[in-house]
Amino acid sequence: MTSFDDLLSQVPVAQIAEKLGVDEATAKTAIDAAVPVLLGGFQAQAGNSDSGLNLEHEVASQPHALLDGGVDLNQVDTGNGNQIVDQTFGSDKNTVISALGNVGGNAISQDLMGKLLPMLAPIVLAYLGKKAAGGGNGAAGGGGIGDILGSLLGGATGGNAGGGLGDILGKAVGQNAGNVLGNVLGGLLGKK
Repeated sequence: MTSFDDLLSQVPVAQIAEKLGVDEATAKTAIDAAVPVLLGGFQAQAGNSDSGLNLEHEVASQPHALLDGGVDLNQVDTGNGNQIVDQTFGSDKNTVISALGNVGGNAISQDLMGKLLPMLAPIVLAYLGKKAAGGGNGAAGGGGIGDILGSLLGGATGGNAGGGLGDILGKAVGQNAGNVLGNVLGGLLGKK
């Protein structure tokens, strides 16, 4: 199992589906699209002291115990998740949500993605923190958050690191939305 698959296995699909009022297949499709986008946004912010998100601080401040024994969505601080999403994507947040809202046809909307991202952000950051602390399979050997993110994003492409972020996003959300998100995240990366 890749680290990316391990991360996805931590996400409580049934609880999220219930919270969003959708079936599990719809929730899974939305989660599978949103997680790589969050990872890409976090990677764009990693080590960037000029960004709105202090990624290292956020990773350190997330309760790693959130992942122990399975995530209980009631323990996820979506208020903090909203702040993380705002700081990660900045003025491009609505563009990201809009592009993600085009995933999976009519069942997935911008409203659904706007609710989903703040649920996922603390889970993903807790996972990064656990990996940075050396916990779980495939733990980074002291490589830092950026290396962990690179490994996770590599796993999102099935180990094909040659395609870059645009390919990851294209596969995750469909080519057209992936291009929009690639441009947004490419712009974030350019702000380093």
